Amino acid sequence: MEQTPDLIFRTLADPTRRALFERLCREGEQTVGALTAQAGISQPAVSKHLGILKQAGLVSDRHAGRQTHYTAQLSALAPLVGWTQQMARFWESRFDDLDDLLKRIDQ
Repeated sequence: MEQTPDLIFRTLADPTRRALFERLCREGEQTVGALTAQAGISQPAVSKHLGILKQAGLVSDRHAGRQTHYTAQLSALAPLVGWTQQMARFWESRFDDLDDLLKRIDQ
């Protein structure tokens, strides 16, 4: 599945999904049980959120016996890097224009 900024933003807009993703980024691979223990929601709800994260390419899963382990896929954030860089260039140019205008007004 192709990751687009819109898909990633929509997926991470949910605070529970974002918290699960952030935890996987910080702490590394986790089982569904370990994620559920700190999520404050039911295991089926955690599994549903993980499924959505997986569909967006933000996590991958690995089965080991009866356990499913999830890992964050940081490379899936690549489309946001390009978008963020474009927005930074846009605003830097606007601030430069504003700075020029203010200098002309002060003269």
